[in-house]
Order: sequence, then C-alpha cells, then structure tokens
Amino acid sequence: MTNRSVARIIPAQATSDGAGVKLKRSLGQSQAARHDPFLMLDEFFSDEPADYLAGFPSHPHRGFETVTYMLDGHMLHEDHLGNKGHLKDGGVQWMTAGRGVIHSEMPQQDAGRMRGFQLWINLPAAEKMRPAHYEDIPAAKIPHHLFGSGGEAILIAGRCQLNGESVRGYINGLDGQNLSTDPLYIDLRLKAGQSSHITLPTAHNAFVYVYEGEAQIGEQVIPSTSSALLSQGEELSITASGDTRLLLLAARPIGEAIVQYGPFVMNTSDEIEQAMRDYRDGVLTSA
Repeated sequence: MTNRSVARIIPAQATSDGAGVKLKRSLGQSQAARHDPFLMLDEFFSDEPADYLAGFPSHPHRGFETVTYMLDGHMLHEDHLGNKGHLKDGGVQWMTAGRGVIHSEMPQQDAGRMRGFQLWINLPAAEKMRPAHYEDIPAAKIPHHLFGSGGEAILIAGRCQLNGESVRGYINGLDGQNLSTDPLYIDLRLKAGQSSHITLPTAHNAFVYVYEGEAQIGEQVIPSTSSALLSQGEELSITASGDTRLLLLAARPIGEAIVQYGPFVMNTSDEIEQAMRDYRDGVLTSA
C-alpha cells in the first residue's frame, strides 16, 4: 500500500472574525490555502472573555457546509427560521447552508474557556442550492474508540480502518441524506511516542491539524497549530512526539471552480452576484 506523506504545511495565522472573535486560521487564510473540498479551518481558543464575547452576530451563508466542534464552552445557534441549537462541551453542529441560511452564533457564557473549531466543506454545483439542513450532535452521541495503550479517537464522521479495526463516526449521511464528499472527521488524541495507523480511501484528499503537541508523519514533524496537507495514498501513519491532539480530515474532492466572496461560495462570479442580490432583496433563503 502507498503511504501518505506531508505535501505542505500551513501554519495557522492569528486573525479575527464575526464581531471580533480572536481565532487562528490555517486552511482558508488565502485562496491558495485550500484542500478540495475543504475551504477553511478556524480554531478559537481563549480563557479571556473579551476575545470571544462579541460572538458571530446574524450573517448569511450559501453554497457550502459548516462543521462546528466545541471542545469547551457554550454557543447558541439561531437562524432566520427560529431554529435554536445549543452547542456545548464536546458537541458538534453540522450545517448544510445550501441555498441559504441567515444565522448567528453567540456565546452563552461571560467567563471561562471557549475552545473549538469551525470547518468549511464545499458543496458540488448540483447541491449548492439544496435546502438548508442541520444536525446538532451532543457529545454523548459521538463514538469514542479507546486505544489499549492509552489515547483515543473521537469519531465525528466517516469510516476507516484504525490500527486494523473498522471504525465508524456518528455522521454517515444526515437523516438519510447522502454526503457526496463522504467526509471523515476524527479527533485523534495520542500519548507520547504512540503511533496510529489509518487506512483511507485512496481518492480522498486528506489533511491533519495539530492543535496540541507535535506529530510526525514520515520524516516530517508537524508543529502545534499547523495543518499538514497530505499526498495521495491508502495508508497514513502518525506518531506523537509528546502528548498530542490533532484533527484528521479527509473527503472526496469535487474538482470544480471555486468563486468565494465572504460567506458565499459558488462556481462563478455571476452566481456570487446573484447571491448578493438575493441577500439584499431578502430572498437568499427562499425555496
């Protein structure tokens, strides 16, 4: 089998979004820093309320999916239809914006730690105007795979072979809907010196984001708060230099043109202009 290696490392850059929430962005910091179908990965992490209290007031999306994974804290999602979702420690919200969503994501705490990630996954042209859809997943529903030598894998989405065992994440199609990119999303937590071996679909693009410690893939050491885009292949071996936590993400590439303007991700400039007109005219979310 072909082993995947590190093709490129993208260190996360400090930035802010929403109403001034401080975060670190790896994928998505430029148009060249993408890995089809992954558009963006943000990490937010602070014990200082001033860094996150302003939150993400009402804003639109069209043409892609957002996956929010909360390690610590409490965030309330509300949208234009009156839907509400409470995202708490260890929980995930998987949102397909599709044709359009107008929503807010606001902290429900005024002290303590707020820590988590938001991932953007592109949709193919045929699905960009599908109806919006949500899946709110509390931590208790997400499978954990424990390693005999310590460490664990938190299995948010997808299927793979992990150290020779078949594992399956919580999400493998939302309410019967097919996720055409077939995403894999694992939070991998390894002890110092521990290795993990993963068999991935050969056609999937994959990357890892190290958010604590350091990881080694082949001869390449991946420092903390960095994404490593991986070459193609079937087998991936990861070794923790010290106690290490990382996200492993893989999905089927779409291979289509991407035109992005802020919260709108489409295939052409005309479609972006239409999204902006629809938002201005109050019909972004209309069927």
